[in-house]
Amino acid sequence: MKFVFVELLKDISRNPFEGIGKPEPLKFKYSGYWSRRIDEEHRLIYKVKGDELLIAKCRFHFE
Repeated sequence: MKFVFVELLKDISRNPFEGIGKPEPLKFKYSGYWSRRIDEEHRLIYKVKGDELLIAKCRFHFE
């Protein structure tokens, strides 16, 4: 899982809204955040603010 996480971060730095991990914009209370799949169970939830990448969660699928 560590390797996938590192690859996701590299991909997000190149293009935050397209690429590996099936990037999806989140809605409602998570509006402005994006989700990418780490694996079947885990997600990387992040937000891009200018040149900064804010990681909100990088484990279990949110509810």
